[in-house]
Amino acid sequence: MIQVKICGLTNLEDALEACAAGADLVGFLFAEASPRHISPEKIKAIIEELPAGVMKVGLFRDNDINDTADKVIFTGIDCLQLHGGESPAYCREIKKILADRGRAVWIIKTFRVGDKIMGVAPSTYGDADYYLFDTYHPKMMGGTGIKFDWGILKGVKFDKPFFLAGGLDAQNVAEAVRILRPYGVDVASGVEASVGKKSNEKLKEFVRNAKNA
Repeated sequence: MIQVKICGLTNLEDALEACAAGADLVGFLFAEASPRHISPEKIKAIIEELPAGVMKVGLFRDNDINDTADKVIFTGIDCLQLHGGESPAYCREIKKILADRGRAVWIIKTFRVGDKIMGVAPSTYGDADYYLFDTYHPKMMGGTGIKFDWGILKGVKFDKPFFLAGGLDAQNVAEAVRILRPYGVDVASGVEASVGKKSNEKLKEFVRNAKNA
């Protein structure tokens, strides 16, 4: 069944509601440029209250590799989402650093999509476990609420499972799943009541429509 990731969580109440709605992954933003950024201390406190079966994802963007490793260890996240221009070598090295410290993590590597998939080809990221495709915006790192042309991905065969993000909401997620058959879908602004605050009704509707597509 399709995996659902709820990203940009900023408080325990929303994180618990996302889990109760059926989210498989919950995401927290370490990148300070985002309006949904919260401190590692707050992320750690939220994660400690969440069900064990839900994957906890930390989103970083072009962060110092050792600082990233320290924050992974401190907060207890399960999965790294690398949302900037991190190289294939960065993915390889962060896994090694964490393995040496006794932590195995999954890596989601994000690629921006404008009129094409931008940046280095996904297939060069051998140490990534998943890809994620999000809408390119010149000033925003994510959470744009803007959908890219899904036709750019339609029919493309990738060597790893991928998540779809960018402008998804309860009204279009089922169509996205039917057209692209992604491994998972990722939403932030599409289930918000306001920036950084989720709507419980939108959460439940989004998860239900994605899972039933």
